[in-house]
Amino acid sequence: MAGGASQPGRSVTSRALDLLGSFDTGHRRMSLTQMAVRAQMPMATAHRLAGDLVDWGALVRRPDGAYEVGHRLWTLGLLAPVQGELRSVAAPFLQDLFAATGDTVHLAVREADRALYVERLSGQASVPVVSEVGGRLPLHTTGVGKVLLAHAPDDVQAQVLARLTRVTPYTITQPGLLRRQLTRVRRDDYATTVEEMSLGACSVAVPVRSGTRVVAALGIVVPSLRTGRPRLVGALQVAARGIGRLLPEGDDGPVTAGSARTAAGS
Repeated sequence: MAGGASQPGRSVTSRALDLLGSFDTGHRRMSLTQMAVRAQMPMATAHRLAGDLVDWGALVRRPDGAYEVGHRLWTLGLLAPVQGELRSVAAPFLQDLFAATGDTVHLAVREADRALYVERLSGQASVPVVSEVGGRLPLHTTGVGKVLLAHAPDDVQAQVLARLTRVTPYTITQPGLLRRQLTRVRRDDYATTVEEMSLGACSVAVPVRSGTRVVAALGIVVPSLRTGRPRLVGALQVAARGIGRLLPEGDDGPVTAGSARTAAGS
């Protein structure tokens, strides 16, 4: 993140947020030095702010000196619409899907140009799954991501299409091919991937709507889509409609994880 002390006039609050923002799914436990480097602030500033954040409960300092995010931040996060209302409404439908299939079930929303996973029920251990609750993955590499990207504003689509990074040998990195896939997603109302995020894992996903808006994506990860795809799509669409009926209808504008309303990726 852009760093605290190097920018004159920045408040203590901004610098504390920079320090918290140095954590992500790839950096769950860090030393003070690592935090200071990632937040681009002097060690002395990082040390003082880390102490305040530990006292408040936003960070936890382990016996080996490493820092982790504290439970108080998680508790606050549950109050956000993206974590609260959507997860609460969707929970029984995800449980039903998991019970019926035994496969990993995902619920995701769009956060800028990433798919933010707000819920996951883990299925077959033999299928590699890299997603986790609170984690973010590229939109073009996952089933839920393709659903969210297909219904994203044009500027978001252009941004993603301009830098299609390869994760596996099967990741779609050709803009024209991905555009055609997104057209089919809008036409067929579901998306699929075949080993595009993880080797040995395929996925199918459908949109969740509140009124006419696509506010989230619901998906399942399976070893193969050679058989059973219609059954999975049907089960997902029934669950998605059930979730959508229980979500409040807002205005017709796009919804994202940063919106004040229900968790969403438009």
